[in-house]
Amino acid sequence: MARQLTYDQRLALINKWKTPPGACEQDRLERAERMVKDAISQHKAFQGSDITVRAKGSYPNKTNVRGDSDVDIMVKLNDPFHTAGVAAWWYGQPNQFTGPWTAATLRKEVHTALTAYFGSVDEDHNLAFYIPEVIGSRPSIDVVPCFKWVQYDSTAPGGERVGSVVYGRDGARVINWPELQLANGKAKNTNTKNRYKFVVRVLKNVENDLAAEGVIKALPSYFSECLIYNVRDDIFLAGGLDDAVRACLVEVHRQVSSFWSLLCMREPNEMKKLFGDGQKWNAFHARELIEGAWRYLGYGG
Repeated sequence: MARQLTYDQRLALINKWKTPPGACEQDRLERAERMVKDAISQHKAFQGSDITVRAKGSYPNKTNVRGDSDVDIMVKLNDPFHTAGVAAWWYGQPNQFTGPWTAATLRKEVHTALTAYFGSVDEDHNLAFYIPEVIGSRPSIDVVPCFKWVQYDSTAPGGERVGSVVYGRDGARVINWPELQLANGKAKNTNTKNRYKFVVRVLKNVENDLAAEGVIKALPSYFSECLIYNVRDDIFLAGGLDDAVRACLVEVHRQVSSFWSLLCMREPNEMKKLFGDGQKWNAFHARELIEGAWRYLGYGG
């Protein structure tokens, strides 16, 4: 059983969690991004290529919390880009097995670049390369080699939506939409007067404590962001910050307790359903987290 906060303890933590981690941790994260950029730019095989090296996830979205100090960085080859269906045939786009830049070639060259720069690189993960933390200097880094992914959609601005695709060592294809996640998160934060990312940080901090105490199984921090993204903007705005946290937990619990609401819930990129095949979580995990957070924060029965 997790400890339960008193009202005063809860308010003190809520005020502490209003802002992201401080300048020192931000400097460490930015240093990690710069170092990966340097590693890729110095590698001969990538010179002259259209390639993007950029942090993704909680760090650029400003939903990271103290204790979640690792940084995810994508190394995205923009040309050739990948797509699917009729569009792939029409534009003559390669897949992971053809062309000068195959998925295996990209992975090999990224690994070579990182090893030359950092020395110690763990290549045994399915999708990402792992670079261990250097205490006092930079956090651990997950580096994902990926291709630009284009999905043609007449309803999208410019007729297309742009993401990234990574091919795992097991051959699995994973499509992500980090730019859409970033843009949608910024818009929601503006619409909720900066309360969206604040409530996300609250839930992430609580999840870390509940997992550390063995109350729930540890979950990807992105899951908390996904759950809170599905709360209507107006719910964030009623009352003070404590009221906003309480109201958001109530609304998320309502949604994850309804079969039909579950079907409508989306990730912040709005391209993927929150629950279903390929996800690392399910509705049980969501209810367990929200109910655990409710008790932990001392909101009562």
